Amino acid sequence: MQKTSFRSSHWFGGRDRDGFIHRSWMRGFPRDSFDGRPVIGICNTWSELTPCNAHFREIAERVRRGVYEAGGLPLEFPVMSLGETNLRPTAMLYRNLASMDVEESIRGNPIDGVVLLCGCDKTTPSLVMGAASCDVPAIVVSGGPMLNGVFRNERIGSGTIVWQMSEDVRSGKLSMADFMEAEVCMSRSPGHCMTMGTASTMAAMVEALGLGLPHNAAIPAADSRRDTLAQLAGRRIVEMVREDLRISKILTRKNFENAIRVNAAIGGSTNAVIHLLAIARRAGVELRLDDFDRLGSDLPLLVNLQPSGKYLMEDLYYAGGIPAVVRELGDLIHRDAPTVNGKTIGENTRDAPCWNRDVIHTLAEPLKPRAGIAVLRGNLAKNGAVIKPSAATPRLLKHRGRAVVFENIEDLRTRTDSPELAVDENSVMVLKGVGPCGYPGMPEVGNMPLPRKLLERGVTDLVRISDGRMSGTAYGTVVLHVSPESAIGGTLALVQDGDEIELDVPARRLELRVSDDELNRRRAAWIKPAPRASSGYERLYIDHVTQADEGADLDFLAGCRGAAVPRESH
Repeated sequence: MQKTSFRSSHWFGGRDRDGFIHRSWMRGFPRDSFDGRPVIGICNTWSELTPCNAHFREIAERVRRGVYEAGGLPLEFPVMSLGETNLRPTAMLYRNLASMDVEESIRGNPIDGVVLLCGCDKTTPSLVMGAASCDVPAIVVSGGPMLNGVFRNERIGSGTIVWQMSEDVRSGKLSMADFMEAEVCMSRSPGHCMTMGTASTMAAMVEALGLGLPHNAAIPAADSRRDTLAQLAGRRIVEMVREDLRISKILTRKNFENAIRVNAAIGGSTNAVIHLLAIARRAGVELRLDDFDRLGSDLPLLVNLQPSGKYLMEDLYYAGGIPAVVRELGDLIHRDAPTVNGKTIGENTRDAPCWNRDVIHTLAEPLKPRAGIAVLRGNLAKNGAVIKPSAATPRLLKHRGRAVVFENIEDLRTRTDSPELAVDENSVMVLKGVGPCGYPGMPEVGNMPLPRKLLERGVTDLVRISDGRMSGTAYGTVVLHVSPESAIGGTLALVQDGDEIELDVPARRLELRVSDDELNRRRAAWIKPAPRASSGYERLYIDHVTQADEGADLDFLAGCRGAAVPRESH
């Protein structure tokens, strides 16, 4: 049954003083713009300070065309834009704030359905979290990845090549002139990172969750087919409003399980864990950290993309995109899971072709036999920690070594390259104070740079452990999201130089080999660090943020608050 009465009519439908005010101040619209037309909000994270999203004005215009074509009234509105490359101390600190901006903008305005324009890493989860808290019809249009970076006839991927080349410069393998030349070769078009970093991962998660149209994840930003998808999304959101296809009908448990499995198959970012947990909590879906291990850790890696492989997102699109990956997963996917186009994900991908088996491998012949996220537990991570085995050095996945401890990020940056640093190829680097409360905001510093003295000896990886995160473009044997974090007294806070740490990924174990008596002595002597902020949003965040295993959302934002029409403003 088609819906004919809309939420926006409480603003524009009245024949009284209030209706007069709402319509009259919307200058330039014919009166019939408000007669029986659903109002579609275009939630735009455009900002010149967020380079990944700098082309969103053009995408918004394409969405607008589609909304008009389908008989809706498009009204664009801005929300806080979170740029990973420029925003300090970390964009993650503001993910929850941006989600509140989205939620309250939708709830407080005459919006019947919303198109979410997402690109850079945190814009996708923040917009989806905000929309889920309102439960209106919503569809996501991602901005798309940049075109392939090319340096001296070789593919170079955003982020990944930065970590690789910066280490090469520090070890003397690459000149500064070559490093500077590569800089202008990496980002050669609009769009977000074209590696399987967090932006690409979350765009793929949108598609796997059913919140975007097929191929939303991989069409390059510069490809005209990105504009076509945006226009079709504009048409479709009007239909979704008339069908009352709200976001809660899409964000089911089955869709989250599909997303976990797709994330494994594509070699997706560990950041997907923390974002999917947060989205699920907003949507009221039961999802736990252990689900990522149980559902995805034994799946093979099918997609040959940096940092786990060699290709980039442009190549993935030409090879068949996420639909081809979903089809290849077969019965591992809940094919009856709903999507925003009104079809199931099985219907959308039933005939999806693969055009390049070196980019998208088969289940029978995967790129790597196991991918996904491994969840570790032990006295060093009682509530869990994560590692991405497909990005790690295999021999280090079972390792014992002596801790080299850095108390905070400044300590790390000051001492990493010191000739006096007591570190060797068997050491375990430990970084404290970079969790949700400690930094605050849980930055992407978990992939600590290797000490120069080891790089010069040809060492390319060490076990690294922190309560922070890692860029999805990064790689290495890096244990992340240790919970409880050090700033609130987790065992990580008690680690000292020289302590033996055992990492056993096959056994899912992370242990500090120190006696309980000694740990109790250290805990009694431990002094909780003072919060870095005494007021403002940072203090609100520190006081209310949950730990990584719960999605690092603010505790009072869990659940859906709906979009009941608020009291009149006049």
